[in-house]
Amino acid sequence: MADSKKYTSKLSGKRILIIGGSSGIGYCVAEASLESGASVIISSSNEERIKASVDKLLKTYPSAQGRVSGYPCDLSSPSLESNIEHLLSQCGGKLDHIVFTAGGRLAIQKLEDATLESIQKAAMIRFNAPLLLAKHVRKYLNDGPASSIVLTTGSVSQRPRKDWSVIAGYATGLHGITRNLALDLAPIRVNLVSPGAVLTPLWDGMPKEQLEEFMANLRQKLPTGEIGNAEDVAESYLYAMRDQNCTGSVIDTNGGGLLT
Repeated sequence: MADSKKYTSKLSGKRILIIGGSSGIGYCVAEASLESGASVIISSSNEERIKASVDKLLKTYPSAQGRVSGYPCDLSSPSLESNIEHLLSQCGGKLDHIVFTAGGRLAIQKLEDATLESIQKAAMIRFNAPLLLAKHVRKYLNDGPASSIVLTTGSVSQRPRKDWSVIAGYATGLHGITRNLALDLAPIRVNLVSPGAVLTPLWDGMPKEQLEEFMANLRQKLPTGEIGNAEDVAESYLYAMRDQNCTGSVIDTNGGGLLT
């Protein structure tokens, strides 16, 4: 008689859309979801990167043939809302979970350099897109607490950093959005993952020497002594999808960065 798998099979057969799933944390969530038996749809703004990521996932998981697909969606465009609707309509049937890890380059800038244009631009992917996504999901997500949306913020929402005021405003705002959406979309669950520093392509906009210095200083302060690994951080998203008792919650994964 085979052993029961009531815990490890919770995502088996589920359909998961991962917005931002072609690289970084989102890509690792896609890997982990496939290992858990789910079908995965990944999305990003770059069609070629999506195709390369789908091919890479299938090379790593040959048994996932037929369980991986991807569609582009530009979240920085003025046609943001219609782009989101089009993406959802392409998914072909009801979804069980939506994971949102998308984020443009970090808009780190001195406050005196901020303009109305730069502030509004920083909002598009990190703040406006999750709200407009939530507006349309009822038609595309299975109803009930077995379904969920998992959003992404960052530890700057709880621990401020110099010259991060623009990003921090939106990152902190996602805490409020998550709690309110958990009520507005109930019984569908809504949760938020808050990673600390994780080495992903999001840091590509920072000059190399500045990034290396930033990360070196951070390692000295972290209780773990290590910068976050996207493969480890992905576990937080799987937890948020699996636990049907979890909604309106923030899951921290930051190497103890809030302690020092």
